[in-house]
Amino acid sequence: MRKAAFFDIDGTLIDVSKGMNEPSARVRAALRRLKDEGNYIFIASGRPIEFIDPEIMTLEFDGFVLMNGAVVQVGDNIVFDEPIDRKLVEELIGFCDAHGVEYIFESHPCVYLKKNFKLMEAFFNRFLDVGRFVREFDQEKIAVHKMEFVSGHFDEAIKDFHDRWLNSDVLTGITDPSHYNNLELYSRKNTKGSGILHALEYLNIPVENSFAFGDGLNDLEMIQTVGCGCAMGNGNPKLKALAKHTVPSVHEDGVAVGIEKYILEATHG
Repeated sequence: MRKAAFFDIDGTLIDVSKGMNEPSARVRAALRRLKDEGNYIFIASGRPIEFIDPEIMTLEFDGFVLMNGAVVQVGDNIVFDEPIDRKLVEELIGFCDAHGVEYIFESHPCVYLKKNFKLMEAFFNRFLDVGRFVREFDQEKIAVHKMEFVSGHFDEAIKDFHDRWLNSDVLTGITDPSHYNNLELYSRKNTKGSGILHALEYLNIPVENSFAFGDGLNDLEMIQTVGCGCAMGNGNPKLKALAKHTVPSVHEDGVAVGIEKYILEATHG
């Protein structure tokens, strides 16, 4: 029976912080072999599809679990799509506009950034081509699946975010110290794990035939959901404790090692 493997991006396939902007040749070869043998390969990411590196897209993935499970795409089909409640988005916009916090709307397939949000523009210019973003739009007509925020005085606003939204039953999120004054908010209900289940159901693949590779805390649910969860050697200790296997780091071709040992060798006995 066919298998499905799901891969986080940064820290798993690449490591942008250390200048590794594309997967190694060995990882590319392992992914290609998985596909050639009739299996499915997916990206499972916190990113919208607009943020995925062009080098990653050349690997011809069969689908995507995006924005931590808010959108799931298999081939050309959207098999799950659940945006954040519009009233909640309006509440966030009102708070940000009142406190000088800039924001970006992440949707599918586009992301939306107001022209006057120069801090957010500068933040993303370090990673992406901001020219790809939609800059003129009617925000009331956007289905928002995830929001990111940045501010020159974020320390003053962050407590309100934690008290009002990060600790709520509806939203969750992360702050990344390496990203300076940046916060992400997304649905608490949808995770990479729930997104994977939507993809597996659509493809009629049993959970025991699914695999996942990740390194961060937003990979916890997917590592626990799949039949075989693999944590990267450079991964978070909490993730390693829950994973079935720990593979070498992203710089040591950990994804290729895991594919070869736990999927391909197991298949061929």
